Amino acid sequence: MMPPEIPGAKFVGSKACSDCHAEITKNFPTATHARLHAHGANAENIGCETCHGPGSAHAESGGARNTIINPNKSPEVCFQCHLDMRGKFSLPHTHPVLQGKVTCSDCHNPHKGDAIKGGGFSLSTEMDTCTKCHIAQRGPFVFEHEAVREGCTICHDPHGTVNDKMLLQRNQNLCLKCHFQQQTAPGKLVIGGRDHTSFMSRGTCWSAGCHEAVHGSQVGSSLRF
Repeated sequence: MMPPEIPGAKFVGSKACSDCHAEITKNFPTATHARLHAHGANAENIGCETCHGPGSAHAESGGARNTIINPNKSPEVCFQCHLDMRGKFSLPHTHPVLQGKVTCSDCHNPHKGDAIKGGGFSLSTEMDTCTKCHIAQRGPFVFEHEAVREGCTICHDPHGTVNDKMLLQRNQNLCLKCHFQQQTAPGKLVIGGRDHTSFMSRGTCWSAGCHEAVHGSQVGSSLRF
C-alpha cells in the first residue's frame, strides 16, 4: 500500500501533525489503527500521512484545507487497506458511500478507540450508531425484537449485500437462524409451538403479513404491527 500523493508535498512525520492537532494525536494510541504503527526509518512515512498524504504543504500554508487529503471526502483512502469494502459498496444494496452521502467515519472511529463505534468495550452500542440515521428503528417498543439487542448486524451487513435492505439473507432462512425450528413429523415445521409449514410458501416472515414489525411493536408480541 502506498500513501496518497499530494503534488509538490513531502512527508514531515506525525510529530509535525501533533503540533497543531494535539487533540487528535493524543488519543491516537488508543485507536485500532494505532496497532498498524511501525517503528524505524522505513516507517517514517507511516503515520498520519498514510491516510492524509504528505503534510509539508499543509504545514507551510498554516493548515489550508486544499493542501491535505481528507478521507471524509472520498472513501478511496480507506479502500487502500480495506480492499474488500470497495467490492461490497458496489453491490446492489449498500449505504451511499460511493455517492458521497455517507462517509466511513460516520460509523467508524479512525483516530480514537475501537474503529467500530459501539463495539468492543464502548459504552455505546451498535444500535446507537445505526439509529442516529435510522430513527424509526430506535424505539422504545412495548414488544421488543430480541435480535435488536444483539445489534443490527445480526440481520444486516452495513457495507452492502445483494439483498434488499442489506439483509444477510433474502428469505425466511434469516429468521430461522435464531428461531429454532422443531420438525415433529416429516414435512412439518413447528416454531413457537405453532405449525408454520403452510406459512413458508407465502413469502418471507416480514413480508407475508405475519411479522412485519421486525424491529419491535407497540401492540403485539408477535411483531405483526
